[in-house]
Amino acid sequence: MKVLIIEDDKILSDTIKQCIEKIYDVSQEFDGYSGYMMAKEGIYDIIILDLMLPEMSGYDVLKKLREDKVYTPVLILTAKDALDDKLKGFNYGADDYLVKPFEREELIARLNAIIRRTTNNFTENVLEFKNMKLYLNSRKLIINDEEVPLQGKQFDILEYLISSKNTIITKEQIFERIWGFDSATTTNVVEVYASGLRKVLKKYDCDKYIKTIRGVGYILNE
Repeated sequence: MKVLIIEDDKILSDTIKQCIEKIYDVSQEFDGYSGYMMAKEGIYDIIILDLMLPEMSGYDVLKKLREDKVYTPVLILTAKDALDDKLKGFNYGADDYLVKPFEREELIARLNAIIRRTTNNFTENVLEFKNMKLYLNSRKLIINDEEVPLQGKQFDILEYLISSKNTIITKEQIFERIWGFDSATTTNVVEVYASGLRKVLKKYDCDKYIKTIRGVGYILNE
């Protein structure tokens, strides 16, 4: 699961990263505009967003994302604890609110709770679709009680598709999420791995759930 931290205090941002990097894949941005540019790609599972940011306030980042129809869950993290500030954040589309200073355990608990609420299928680190079960901690795919071997990137693509089931995911989104913006390869690698994933799933008649949207990307549905 990928988390984007948008926080201008680099020490605090690094502290948050250290708290959660064993559980989540973490990216960091240190001003509102850069954070918005990363967040609008829609490749993250959750965003931790400070309100008092340079270039663009956290409120503006959140408002603009929702206007752009980017519905990535957002945990607002700020020193502000007045009711008006909380209501404003929720009205702009925040999913939860955590006031500084905070305990590591509470941060992790709130992140997990948001993910459970927003995905509806994230329970005890298991993603499920039809007869497929994807165990995120051990990185195993189980179909009909049989373990199915997947290459690393094949697992990552399937995780992304199940997490975003019934939603079209572009090749660019998959590439940026799994290979990263700075990868030396090209988006064509997505097609290679998607094809390999389909071949593995074909044995179990599960390849039919991955639909290609010509010229755009993929969708996982029934």
